[in-house]
Amino acid sequence: MTFIRSEINLVDFLLDRQAADVHVLITDQNTGGGGDEYQLIFFGQNQFSYLKDTLRFINDANATGFEERDLLVKYLKLGLAPCIARTKMARDILIQMKTDKKDADSKENSGTATKDPWNYWVFRVGANGSLNVDEVYKESRFSGNLSANRVTEETKIGFKLYGGKNKSDFEYEDDLGNVTRFTNKNNNYEFSHYLVKSINQHWSWAYEANASRNTFSNNKFKAILRTGIEYNIFPYKLVNTKSFTIAYITDMSCNNYIDTTLYDKTKETLFGHGAEAKLSINQKWGTVSFGTDYHNFFHNWKFFILEVNAELDIRITGGLSFSVYSSAQLTRDQLYLPKEGATPQEVLTRRRQLASGYSFFTHFGINYRFGSKLNNFVNPRFD
Repeated sequence: MTFIRSEINLVDFLLDRQAADVHVLITDQNTGGGGDEYQLIFFGQNQFSYLKDTLRFINDANATGFEERDLLVKYLKLGLAPCIARTKMARDILIQMKTDKKDADSKENSGTATKDPWNYWVFRVGANGSLNVDEVYKESRFSGNLSANRVTEETKIGFKLYGGKNKSDFEYEDDLGNVTRFTNKNNNYEFSHYLVKSINQHWSWAYEANASRNTFSNNKFKAILRTGIEYNIFPYKLVNTKSFTIAYITDMSCNNYIDTTLYDKTKETLFGHGAEAKLSINQKWGTVSFGTDYHNFFHNWKFFILEVNAELDIRITGGLSFSVYSSAQLTRDQLYLPKEGATPQEVLTRRRQLASGYSFFTHFGINYRFGSKLNNFVNPRFD
């Protein structure tokens, strides 16, 4: 916003959307190549109430922050130009509609559609680590990942390989002066593959295959195959503004456990199914989203998980806004928990996952701003 206000100083920037002549709603979605597709909706108000326009552009995955904000400002200027053209400020505008000669010659000589030598495949490789040490505590975390993804309008396909190790060393002294040392180790390895196929503007289907090992969750080796179908009540092309999806998913998992589970199992094969529903609305008055997920196993329907979540960020009127996020989960499917109870050290260091029938989290806030509605000045001192 500092850059935008610095580059566009012909207009007044207001903190109250209802007092503005033009309200711009900016959203973005990730592209298959790792970039972002920005959508700018210009809502005309007051003297420009007849105006409503939408512009889109794609930001390159390797673009720097400077290039990204420069392109955003350029499209903001393009969208505001029709309004400014109808005011006395139009005489202060300079519009340049010409390209560099080299760029023009290359476009004329190309003659054919651009071909991607990578066929839209994007590869990522990375490694991460952290080390935290003091006199009585030491923690190290290391992980690596490799992925390959290809996204087009018809299909999404991806492969991912991940591995991570965590180690913590604790040292503490009791009232008698005895020193106890405790070491906590966890590792997590995973390979996954997915394919999503478009059927039409409302329907799509997908499958996912996953193999993993996770000592925290008593998982020696787990293989999962999921497949499902999804319906979007609104066309997928409107995802920046509104989306309401309903999905049905079936799955099969083959589990091998490190320790014997609560149900005396060292390995088992489970079949299950689930349903998901997600509603998302992004309008000039704010954003609203609701979601619910349900899953149970076929062999015993009492083993299930149910989650609901909601997020609201609404500008009620003028400077009054309200936001809330809540998530609640009812857990009845922890079949993998070890039969042997966790030690106090394992509980405190989160070495083992513990039984829990539910979880809940919420964050909320209300804000009100009053006073000057203008916000044109830029002062970055001591930011």
